[in-house]
Amino acid sequence: MSCAAVCCDSTWAVKRGFVTIRKGSYSYEDLLQCAHGELFGPGNAQLPLPPMLMVDRITRISAEGGERGKGEVVAELDIKPDLWFFEGHFENDPVMPGCLGLDALWQLLGFFLGWLGAPGRGRALGVGEVKLMGQIFPTAKKAIYKVNLKRVIMRKLVLGIADGMIEVDGETVYEAKDLKVGLFTPPEAA
Repeated sequence: MSCAAVCCDSTWAVKRGFVTIRKGSYSYEDLLQCAHGELFGPGNAQLPLPPMLMVDRITRISAEGGERGKGEVVAELDIKPDLWFFEGHFENDPVMPGCLGLDALWQLLGFFLGWLGAPGRGRALGVGEVKLMGQIFPTAKKAIYKVNLKRVIMRKLVLGIADGMIEVDGETVYEAKDLKVGLFTPPEAA
C-alpha cells in the first residue's frame, strides 16, 4: 500500500503493512519509542533521541482540532535547571536557545504527519516568520508547545504547514508562522 489508509473512526492507520494505534496523547516512553522508529514503522517519521528530543509528552493530538479545524498538537517540556543546554548557553546567563524551541515545533509537526499515517522520513523545510518575545530560563517550570495545522498535502509529496507557539508558565515567548515539514521516502522504498 503506497498511501496511508486511515480507518473511518481515525483510531488506527495502516502503512505498508505496519499498523499504528492512533492515540490522543503520548507519554515520554511513547515518544522514545517513536525516536527508535518503533511507533510509525521502519522508514517512517521519527523523533530525535535525547538530548535533542525537546518534548516530554504530547497532551493532545487531533486531526480535526486547532485554530482552523485542520489538526493540532499540544505538548509539554518540563523545565529543569539541569537541562543540558543551560550549562553552555550562556555562561552565567543561562537561557534556552531559541533554535531549540523552533526545532521542538518542527518535531511535533513531523510527528503529526507520521501520526496521520503518511509514509516517509521527516525533514524540516522552513519557516515563514519567527518571533521571540520572551526567554526560557532555568527557573521556569513548564513549556507548552502548540502546533495548529494550516494545510496537509498527502500526495507524492507529503507536506505539513502549521503555525506554532510556545508558552512558558502562562506567557507566550515564541511564535512561528508557516512551519514546514516534509516526509520523504527513499527511491528504493517507493
